[in-house]
Amino acid sequence: MTTAAEAISIRRFGPNDSVESLTAFLHRAYAALGANGWNYTAVDQTVEVTRKRLAEGTCLVAVDGDDRLVGTIMYNPPQVAYAGSPWLCRPDVAHLGQFGVEPSRQRGGIGARLMAAVEAMARADGAREIALDTAEPAVHLVEWYARCGYRFIEYAQWRGKRYRSVIMSKAL
Repeated sequence: MTTAAEAISIRRFGPNDSVESLTAFLHRAYAALGANGWNYTAVDQTVEVTRKRLAEGTCLVAVDGDDRLVGTIMYNPPQVAYAGSPWLCRPDVAHLGQFGVEPSRQRGGIGARLMAAVEAMARADGAREIALDTAEPAVHLVEWYARCGYRFIEYAQWRGKRYRSVIMSKAL
């Protein structure tokens, strides 16, 4: 028997993929977070912002058998500096972000597969840790990341955000 997560393939976002479709997907995936008042960038980012973020790292997408986008995650290798977080500036720490799963497909293992894929990329790049940040009041996300092996490192207050972020990291 094939599970929903097994019917999904994960690949790099490619030149034939639509940045506009990815942007619309991110808006859907982050809508519930935005409804809580948390102004994550992906809640309403423009296509231009999506393009800029794509240029900063490697975007993976999860697609179903009909090549429909059902998940995404960004991977940034070590050496990509993030002003505002000493941990994220360490040369042995990779970073993930812009992570979302189609709301109707959440809790089906897609997110875990995307996380495993970027963790493998970080190991291949020689990172000792992979880190992420999320809104401190998004307790459900902080708890899920903790169940995935991520631990609290520090807080960060990103410019323009109405919430304080939690930086979490996982040893590889």
